[in-house]
Amino acid sequence: MSGATGDPVAPAPRPDAALAAAPPPGALKVAAALEAAGAPARIVRTPASAHTAEQAAAACGCDVGRIVKSLVFRDGPDGPARMVLASGANRVHEKRLGRLLGVALTRADADFVKAATGFSIGGVSPFGLPEAMRAGMIVDADIARLDTVWAAAGAPDCVVEIAVETLLRVTGGRIARIV
Repeated sequence: MSGATGDPVAPAPRPDAALAAAPPPGALKVAAALEAAGAPARIVRTPASAHTAEQAAAACGCDVGRIVKSLVFRDGPDGPARMVLASGANRVHEKRLGRLLGVALTRADADFVKAATGFSIGGVSPFGLPEAMRAGMIVDADIARLDTVWAAAGAPDCVVEIAVETLLRVTGGRIARIV
């Protein structure tokens, strides 16, 4: 759950002074949400941005398929937000996903993502979300086949490794083929 200092957000083991700074508020929010859900986890601050799935995989030392992309869509141009958790190796097939949900989906812009999730793009986490964002969450079937994955943890340089079973329990996400 915590680093050696007791912080729920710990820097990766390296001497970078920049990583010793106070944890970002988004990462603390994610840590608190996981703790409240009975799933305490150690959030790791990476030495560089993990804004993309490829950057996150490099920072975590794992295959890009073990990275969870938290993607936000809209039900049409003025509809509510929908979150999809996709494998970092996959590109979401928007039309297939829209058919699955019975709506015409559009990608959300950065302002909408921030307003809907409380997180900026690059740090959008599947944890610590408003209740409305959790409703109807979809999880890529390719993620469900794994034991553990890495997800963004509230800031572009923060990630959390979590068991897929725990990810599914905490998010309430529905598994679906979306690629």
